[in-house]
Formats: sequence, C-alpha cells, structure tokens
Amino acid sequence: MNQSRTPVTLPVPDAEGIYTFPDDLVRAHEEWTDHLVERHRAHDNHVIELMTPYNGHPYFIELRHPAGRPVLVIEPHHDDFALSASGTFLAHPRPLTVATVFTRSTSVHPALEDAFTTEAAVSRLREREGAAALSPLAAERVLLGHRDAKPPYRPYSQDRLEQITHELHEVIAAHPDAELLAPAAVTRHPDHLLVHHAAVRLGCRWFWEDLAFWPTYALSGCDQHLFRARTAPTPTTELVDITDVILDKTTVLWMHGSQMHPARKMYRPIRHAWTTATVLPAGTGTYAERFYRTETP
Repeated sequence: MNQSRTPVTLPVPDAEGIYTFPDDLVRAHEEWTDHLVERHRAHDNHVIELMTPYNGHPYFIELRHPAGRPVLVIEPHHDDFALSASGTFLAHPRPLTVATVFTRSTSVHPALEDAFTTEAAVSRLREREGAAALSPLAAERVLLGHRDAKPPYRPYSQDRLEQITHELHEVIAAHPDAELLAPAAVTRHPDHLLVHHAAVRLGCRWFWEDLAFWPTYALSGCDQHLFRARTAPTPTTELVDITDVILDKTTVLWMHGSQMHPARKMYRPIRHAWTTATVLPAGTGTYAERFYRTETP
C-alpha cells in the first residue's frame, strides 16, 4: 500500500460534542478525498474509485494488499463487519472471506420506502452496498440467503440455529486455514446472538464489538450485564489502533450505508472509536476498535 499521505487534521469530539463533530468529520474526509483524487489523476494505481450504490457518488480509497493468515469473517448482516471491524483490516490487511448470514431484508431508509417496495429490491441494494464496502479489502464473499429478523424481535429457534450452524460449517470446511472472526453479540438482537452462538459452536474464539446496535447496548446496563454473564469468564479485551485509517473507514461507511443517510451512521461508530481509544496507552492513537478473545491466538 502506498504510504504517501498529506496532512489532514483528524476530527475529535470537542466540548460541544455531537453538534460539531459530524461537520468536522465530513470536512476532514473531504480533504482526504481531494488528496486521493489528485493521486488518482496522477495514475497512482494504489488508489481506486468507488461508487456509492444508491446514488452513484464517487469516492476514492487506497487499495489494500492482504498478507498473512487468511480470516473468515462471519457477519449477521451486510453492514456489521464494515461498522465494527473494517478499520482493523484497513490498517492490517489480511486475506478475507466474509460470510453474510442474513442477506434478505426489507430494511430501507423511510424516505426510500416508495422506491424500494419489495424484499428483492431492498436486498439487491443492501448486497451492492456490502460489495462496495468490502471491495477495498479485496474480500471474497459468501451469501447464505437467510431473512433477517423483523421487529418486534423474538428469540431465534433451535432449528434455525442448527440449520445456520450446519451451513457455516460447510463454509469453514472450504477455508481450513482461516482464522475465524465473528460478532461478540453485545446486544439482544436475535440475529447477532444466533450468529455468535453458531460461531462459538464452530470453534470461533475471536470476536468484534458489535457497533450496529451501539446506541442500544452501550447505554444499557442490562445489556452489559447479559454480555458479561454470557461470556463468563470475561474474555480478553484487545484494542486495535485505527487512527491512521479512520478517514478510509469513513469511505467504507459511505458505501455500506449509501441509502441510509450515512453522515449520521458514520458519526456513531467513529465517535465510539474515539471513545474506545481512551484506553490505549497515552499518545498511541486517537481512534480504536475493540475485540474480544476467549483464548490466546
């Protein structure tokens, strides 16, 4: 990867918090994009162009060149890996295969409900968003084709857990050398819980902190208690500094949420990454992603 960078002032939530940070983030991202546009025009083959799937807006990002042990990611929905762990793999690219379990959906921004009236139309858009978000990482994709849960949420059935565990077992068998990565399920969402439980049954010991439902679980004492109880003994926490790639992660988030008004969707996970980084040793980073391990890798 080309390490040539132009100085960009990274956004940091200030005393006024939520009122100024999104604007600062967008401004810093625009400056970084302008720099990448210049490199692209100069025929720098390390920079590629992406198009937001919903409206075709162009963005630019540095293409990653994966190396090392392969990783098989098991995600509930198309956006979960991008929200929660993409910064780590932008900073430390490894060969990726991403298996998405719930790929049929009617979840679309309310403003677009008249334009996307069927499950098939919404699912196609979400699939394109997932592909665009993963393309800078050169990831292979496996789509299992299950329907996501609809509110009001109910516990998943044992039969469904068995079926999805069996399907994931076949995916894992096709990638025998890959390290498994799955959601920690710090949430009560049944799709996240099901995928977490299936991954544990299949030998996964490395998990990302779910950010799709961060506003729910992060502020909920009961969710935190349920997570600690479910994962007892407490897994080892692992932080990854993603400061150097935070603006590229912003580009990835524009891809995965192209129809979901991503300025707001980008703000939450990136502000959370800033909060998480406070646990890093002093002066080592401004943004970080959090993972959990239940055994030494």
